[in-house]
Amino acid sequence: MLQQKRNISLSLIDRFANYLREQEKSKSTIERYKYNLNLLRTFLKNEQVTKNKLIDWKESLVKNYAATSVNAILAAINTFFSFAGWVEFRIKPLKIQKNLFCREEKELTKEEYLRLVRAAEKMENRRLSLVLQSICATGIRVSELQFITVEAVKKGRAVVNCKAKTRTIFLPEKLRHVLIKYAKEQKRISGPIFVTKTGIALNRSNIWRDMKNLCKSANVSSEKVFPHNLRHLFARTYYTLEKDLFRLADILGHSNVNTTRIYTMESGAVHAKQIEHMSLVIT
Repeated sequence: MLQQKRNISLSLIDRFANYLREQEKSKSTIERYKYNLNLLRTFLKNEQVTKNKLIDWKESLVKNYAATSVNAILAAINTFFSFAGWVEFRIKPLKIQKNLFCREEKELTKEEYLRLVRAAEKMENRRLSLVLQSICATGIRVSELQFITVEAVKKGRAVVNCKAKTRTIFLPEKLRHVLIKYAKEQKRISGPIFVTKTGIALNRSNIWRDMKNLCKSANVSSEKVFPHNLRHLFARTYYTLEKDLFRLADILGHSNVNTTRIYTMESGAVHAKQIEHMSLVIT
């Protein structure tokens, strides 16, 4: 046990953050855990932790956050309690009924993806067009786009080092061809394919902003247009063709196939159409 008083001090939060660094957690994960701890600290108003106060806090979270967000916050807090040796204060997560279908207004279809690519081409933004195609054709995370280098394209595979994990991303032959051509046009002989005008690798905010600018001309809802949705489209397309969840998990870099299952969720439109075609209503 790190200390007798059950008080979440700033120094204890700092020690917890250092512990997470030693566990090789990403910087964003550490910052998120610290933020969640400070949410609880603010609620407690510097008073000591008690089970009743934690239950009150959990109830307040339910009123202000989605269930999945509440559970993510509680998971961070429980990790802290385990670190501090305060295991008696661990909080039970909310029970969430498994949702087999995603919201239709959030599902990016292949046709909409193609319209986005064509819109980027029409705007003469070749870089954005190829960014969209690179993410959607490989299932790569937008944060991993920096690993698609000139060297990787020539080899046909990119080795990604992210979140303390290493995996191989396979680059389709057709994608390799257009990326090599693009690199030559940009006079890039090494390093990341996609960079800013100053030569810095594109980041999430650059890509997010440029994608949103395509929505109107592509006639695609802005709710559907964000980089990670391209990764979901890759996963659904792969699973529809191969029906191999475990291999898809390897490709996406998931250690748990339950995570991969989320990526293959559809809106249910296909299921509804199939049921309509059964023609079992005769009156």
